[in-house]
Amino acid sequence: MQQLELRLNSDYVELNQLLKLTGVCDSGGAGKALVASGVVSVDGKVELRKTCKIVAGQKVTIGDLLIYVLPRRESK
Repeated sequence: MQQLELRLNSDYVELNQLLKLTGVCDSGGAGKALVASGVVSVDGKVELRKTCKIVAGQKVTIGDLLIYVLPRRESK
């Protein structure tokens, strides 16, 4: 299984934007289509809400790709 990590820049990221930011999709619109097709899972459950908020600690799965969502870095 291929694994990626995404470090947040804010408190959350919308699912379709996460797919774009990790390079899974070329655009947010393509991310929405992928989510709508039913192949994206969040924490082991199929997620059909295209703009659901993904927070640090959650895991997003598409086929055999696993994306770990990491918290944003603390500013000094």
